[in-house]
Amino acid sequence: QLQLVESGGGWVQPGGSLRLSCAASGFTLDADAVAIGWFRQAPGKEREEVACINLIRGDIFYGGPAKGRFSISRDNAKTTVFLQMNSLEPDDTATYYCARSWYDDCRSPIYSGGRGTQVTVSS
Repeated sequence: QLQLVESGGGWVQPGGSLRLSCAASGFTLDADAVAIGWFRQAPGKEREEVACINLIRGDIFYGGPAKGRFSISRDNAKTTVFLQMNSLEPDDTATYYCARSWYDDCRSPIYSGGRGTQVTVSS
């Protein structure tokens, strides 16, 4: 079964950038998924979808907060999906998770049960 591991979080000042990575363990991403999505959850809030990439066609979808500031991509080897986050704001503070999905819009995400990667935006 495909396992995903998130990394790349940290602390950054408002306006800064971070690049998150979602790495496949043991398999290529498309061995067990149609799409990979990034999701985030802030304390006391619902988990929300940030971005989704279709591994076969390359279609990309962004959640509202990400539009115009974040960019999702994957490497050619299909082992890692990245989330480039620019112009970060304090409201982007959250734990970020990646998940696989059998749907091309990342519905019904399947998480690997990891801790995610923490992103903190503050001055």
